[in-house]
Amino acid sequence: MIRLILVVLTLLLYLLLGIPVLLIEWLIGRWNPRFRDISCLRMVQAAFKLILWFSGADITYIGRENIPTDQAVLYVGNHNSYFDILLTYSQCPGLTGYVAKSEMLRYPLLRDWMKRLYCLFLDRTDLRAGLQTILTGIDYIKNGISICIFPEGSRSRDGKMRPFKEGSMKMASKTGCPIIPIAITGSAEMFENHLPRIKPCRVIVEYGAPVFPKELPKEQQKFLGACIQQKIQNMLDQHQL
Repeated sequence: MIRLILVVLTLLLYLLLGIPVLLIEWLIGRWNPRFRDISCLRMVQAAFKLILWFSGADITYIGRENIPTDQAVLYVGNHNSYFDILLTYSQCPGLTGYVAKSEMLRYPLLRDWMKRLYCLFLDRTDLRAGLQTILTGIDYIKNGISICIFPEGSRSRDGKMRPFKEGSMKMASKTGCPIIPIAITGSAEMFENHLPRIKPCRVIVEYGAPVFPKELPKEQQKFLGACIQQKIQNMLDQHQL
């Protein structure tokens, strides 16, 4: 339970101490928005790396060289744990917003940091709002901000991927940006498989080669979600824990 306490305390302290930081960052943004964005990114990444260290996980990253550093991308991954966000966001080379459930808007301070980091809030019960979220993501990518999405819709309870939602791929197909498939193995063993304890375990996070939608055969472009899911499954099948 000590690991869980350390993680919770880190999150609470960050959110509380982050109140004046958000104000300072707002003031900085009036002078230099780019500096504000990068400083927010690095601060959150540092906090996430500290939490991952507290977890005691033995994390192996594969294929980080596949992530372009000169353009925005759409990260697409399988989703088994809350820690998937920490595992992947801590490695983003540039500004990246995550697609989150609209329910996250209920939590003050957390939602403020998420908005500052260009996260998108998806209301799965409102098709029109969902379309607007996709359009906003397209605008972000066009302006150099990467987006990360877990197209299963929610965390897998049994470790098996559910079908990817094809609509989530439109941010790549409409912008032509590369898709970076992410295969995550073992993250549920960090927390979800033995609540409420956080236990040391081995985790593998693999970044696949960039996929350019417009270079794919038409049939694969039509079912882009299924195509990317298969690439992720192929990587998962190669992981040995």
